[in-house]
Parts: sequence; structure tokens; C-alpha cells
Amino acid sequence: MSAASLTSRRTFILTAAAAALAGCTTTTPSGKDAPIPQTLRRPIEPATTAELDAMYGAVEDGGHSILAVPYQQIDPKFYRQRVENPTGEPAGTVVVDTPSRFLYVVEPGGTAMRYGVGIGRDGFSWQGEGIIHWRQHWPRWKPPNEMIARQPELEKYSIANGGMEPGVKNPLGARALYIFQNGRDTLYRLHGTREWKSIGKAVSAGCVRLMNQDVIDLYKRVPYHARIVVHQEPLQA
Repeated sequence: MSAASLTSRRTFILTAAAAALAGCTTTTPSGKDAPIPQTLRRPIEPATTAELDAMYGAVEDGGHSILAVPYQQIDPKFYRQRVENPTGEPAGTVVVDTPSRFLYVVEPGGTAMRYGVGIGRDGFSWQGEGIIHWRQHWPRWKPPNEMIARQPELEKYSIANGGMEPGVKNPLGARALYIFQNGRDTLYRLHGTREWKSIGKAVSAGCVRLMNQDVIDLYKRVPYHARIVVHQEPLQA
């Protein structure tokens, strides 16, 4: 091959390499307006029967046996599921939509994990913004003095008596998350329950209850001092 041919071939290779490298760069010739990668979105797909069986199947947790939930008897909208984020809140925020009986954990990328909840008497008594100041595995239940005054038979579970032992019969279920505002306990709780029939309904006692399988999942997603917003009016998407 002649010297002229070699020079021409070398020029072609260098030009091609430069073009290939240019295709990998994220800057423009001016160095401005570089493309910004979009946040990856989690897929939004309905759970399969096998996934629901696993999601709401029997669980051994902390030495306690949680029975399977007959989820087929619950309105599917109250199953744990990923949805488009309707809250307008940033990722990491917990949002309770009291009238709709939904609890959301907002995720990056425009989605939220949604849980069906039951709302007790105390769940209608507070709204606003706070933080999850305390979380407990298999908590003790210590009814407040006001409740004991109404139901004297609960005296044996009072704060002074150490509360009710943890377990599946405990009204707080497998997990409890305690909400504070301005450094004070609001007495507002997110907690588990074995009473799956109460999900999606207004109930006589408690705050915000989730099926035990769901509150275990919620506990894994929500750290200490996570922000929580509670709405007593319908959430506007």
C-alpha cells in the first residue's frame, strides 16, 4: 500500500474514532444544556395470583404466627400496590388519605406504594404534618387512661401495669409507627391488625390499621423521622 493510501486510511480511522467518542459524550460544544437523565420509573402492573398468595400468605415473624389473609374477600383496590403518585409530596413522604382509606409511601420517579387501611376513632382526630419518631416490632399495647376510664376492664393493660404482651391478639399487631409533631406525641399510630375485614372501613378503635403483612412491608420502607402528612379531606390528585 502506498504512503498516500496509508495516510488516507489513518485519517479515516481517527475521524471515525472521534465520531464514536463524540456519540458517548453528554456535553454540547458550548458545554451548556447537557441532557439530564430521567429518573427511572418503577413498573406499574397488577399483581398476579401467585404474587398475591405470597404477599398475603401465612408468615412466621419474630416468633409469632400470622395467618394468611383471604385477600379474595377484600376489594382489590385495598391490596398493596404501586400506583402513580397522587399526593404531590416528595419521595420518602408517608401520606394518609383518611376518607379514601389509603396510605401512600412516595417513591422516586413519580410512583407510590399504596396500602389499604382501616381508620379507627383516633384516626379521625388528627391531621397535619409530623414525623415518625418511633417504630416498634411487635409492640406492647398500653391503652391511654381515657380509654381505661371508658372500659375499666382494660386496667390490667395500663401503662402502670406494663401494657399488653406483644402477639397476634395485641391490637397494635406486628408493627407500630408512632407519630410526633413539634416534639410531642400526637397519639396517632400506624399499626398492624389481624382483623382484615376492617380494611377499607371506619372502625370503633385504633388509629390507622393495616393488615399485618402490609404493616411489615411498610415498616421496611419507612425509616425513623420520615415525614408524614395526614389528610382528613379527600386527597386531590
